Amino acid sequence: MPKTSTRPYDVAEHLRTPREMALYLDACIEESDGDAAFIAKALGDVARAQGMSKVARETGLSRESLYKSLSGEREPDFSTVLKVLKALGIRFHAIPA
Repeated sequence: MPKTSTRPYDVAEHLRTPREMALYLDACIEESDGDAAFIAKALGDVARAQGMSKVARETGLSRESLYKSLSGEREPDFSTVLKVLKALGIRFHAIPA
């Protein structure tokens, strides 16, 4: 019988289209219960799906800085979140609760 091997699941490998990315981010925001680090991690997943180097170039931030800010280990500056959203082509908007 062959051995079963596993590897960590990386959602960024499965986010292929802008629609999938936006829906994923929207679902994470909905489920976050206000946890900014959780939302930052989801934003990092989308950034990795599009290519962190590309996002870094478009935001003017270093890749290392983006990886740290979007790791989910801390809450990024709001200005960083806005720059990343713009670089990803995702609009930030509000709707009534």
